[in-house]
Amino acid sequence: MKKMEHKECMSALLPVRDTLDIIGGKWKILILISIWEGNKHFREIERSIPKLSTKVLSKELKDMEENQLITRTVLNGFPVRTEYRPTEYSKTLQKVILELQHWGANHRKKIFGREY
Repeated sequence: MKKMEHKECMSALLPVRDTLDIIGGKWKILILISIWEGNKHFREIERSIPKLSTKVLSKELKDMEENQLITRTVLNGFPVRTEYRPTEYSKTLQKVILELQHWGANHRKKIFGREY
């Protein structure tokens, strides 16, 4: 592999940094997977992910909505409920996340000698 010039390197790294800004962190991918799996109400999502606080979930859902990964719909009724659904755009991340899952399983096996 040939050595890149600074400008080429920055051009190559910028999309990676942008991606990590959107899906990085401890919770976003887990939240997205939970929603893909059918958990569409706030409490369902919160209960599906151990140690995720209400405050953090609220912030992450807002960020994910701003980045068009999910839609938020307020449902009429009593009590008022909010529903979160994955967008078609979010589904473009499924291959990336599956590859991360495979890499993580292989890494765990290499480092710890077991998958789980």
